[in-house]
Amino acid sequence: MDEDQKIEQSTLPARENENGDGQVETLNIDEKKNGARSGISNDSADWGTRRVLKNLLIICMAFLFLFTAFQALSNLQSSINCDAGLGLASLSTIYATLVVSAILVPSVAIRLLGMKWTLSVTMLCYSVYIAANFYPDWGTLIPTSALVGLAAAPLWASKSTYVTTIAQRYAELTRNTNNAIVNRFFGIFFLFFQTSQVLGNLISSLVLRQEGTESSGDFVCGSNDCPVTSNGSGYCDPPEKTVTYTLLGIYLGSGLAAVLLVSIFLDKLKTSRRTQTENPCQLVMATLRLLKDHRMLLLIPLTIYSGLEQAFITGDFTRSYVTCTVGVGWVGYVMICYGLTDAACSFVSGRLVKHMGRIPLFTFGALVHMALILTLLFWVPTKDQLAVCFVIAACWGAADAVWQTQINALYGVLFPDKQEAGFSNYRLWESLGFTVSFAYSNFLCVWVKLAVLATVLVFGIGFYYIIEMKVHMHKQCDKDRRRFPVAEAGLGRDLT
Repeated sequence: MDEDQKIEQSTLPARENENGDGQVETLNIDEKKNGARSGISNDSADWGTRRVLKNLLIICMAFLFLFTAFQALSNLQSSINCDAGLGLASLSTIYATLVVSAILVPSVAIRLLGMKWTLSVTMLCYSVYIAANFYPDWGTLIPTSALVGLAAAPLWASKSTYVTTIAQRYAELTRNTNNAIVNRFFGIFFLFFQTSQVLGNLISSLVLRQEGTESSGDFVCGSNDCPVTSNGSGYCDPPEKTVTYTLLGIYLGSGLAAVLLVSIFLDKLKTSRRTQTENPCQLVMATLRLLKDHRMLLLIPLTIYSGLEQAFITGDFTRSYVTCTVGVGWVGYVMICYGLTDAACSFVSGRLVKHMGRIPLFTFGALVHMALILTLLFWVPTKDQLAVCFVIAACWGAADAVWQTQINALYGVLFPDKQEAGFSNYRLWESLGFTVSFAYSNFLCVWVKLAVLATVLVFGIGFYYIIEMKVHMHKQCDKDRRRFPVAEAGLGRDLT
């Protein structure tokens, strides 16, 4: 059998070439049997289970280092760069740029650089943003925020494609179903990713406790915190510069470590023949064409909610419920609690889905977040109720774990042959949620933001149930076709 025939027999989805030489291949089972490359290696060694797990560990560790710095810094933006709303404006710029980036950049970047070097270059952009925080100003933070926004979409699209690809390879080697292994791998990834919340916020708590910053008690906290009624000033008491510089130095080192880890140790993936004749414009159009798929349209509200809820917990909750009542020094400790439950539940949910299915997990996430939204709406935080902040953060993290692991996995399962376009759409709509939340943060009362969250959540989970119903009906139709092949051939139609 010649090489072209072998490629046509591949049962794994196509991927783009990582070598940057324009050559493209497809994952191939027959080649593995012959002792040749399976199509995802850049050398003569076969991709066995150990190599797959090694690369999964490397990409997990790289994101752990990078987001130990970036997520903790994002949590503090509304507190340490609060003058004139610079911190929130910075975050809003990141996700506004990401909206454009998600459409135009991922497919092009992966096509030109390959997944490995896309990861390396985009991680370096995050490090530049961290460095800009040493001299926070509209002229430094806003441009570097835009740079991060441009980098974020290809970073996450390449990560999702990489993890899904090696998960499918692992499923082939271990004779498991793709769905089960994809969910498991995303669960493992988000265990590491959410652990970055713990490490990053632990670092910030240990450094900022030197500052001893506390709320003055002169501001309205909780759901009644309204920037409009306070002339947009809100609560603002940033820590001393020397303390901030120490914190930023640690974060910058962590971000650069992620870049080195991927550049040196992560293996390249080879990808599909189908992109050999595609130019960048065609790859961009693939992202837009996916919007014609009704499943993609139904996923949009829940994906937007994922961005809204993450922006709320990092921007509004930390400022209006934690910093406002007990000071910025406690933000890290509260977000550690959030990160711990998020990490643990990310790992558990990746395994539970095999036994319970997706629907119970999505329902759990929706019920928990709705209960928390109502709690935050009516609860008035005070300094002696700090424990409630920890409980809310922990429960929010548990539900967020469902959104992060299962929405990612759902995109991979629903669009297995259009992963780059699928994950680009995921980042597009999630980043739109981030952008909207950070953009209105300095103008709306917290209770209005909570009402927006509740509304989008109701629509999102409702449309998700419709997707599951359609998937179930499609599977049932496939079973009927296999049971009655004559009808499929056009015979016996009078029986219906």
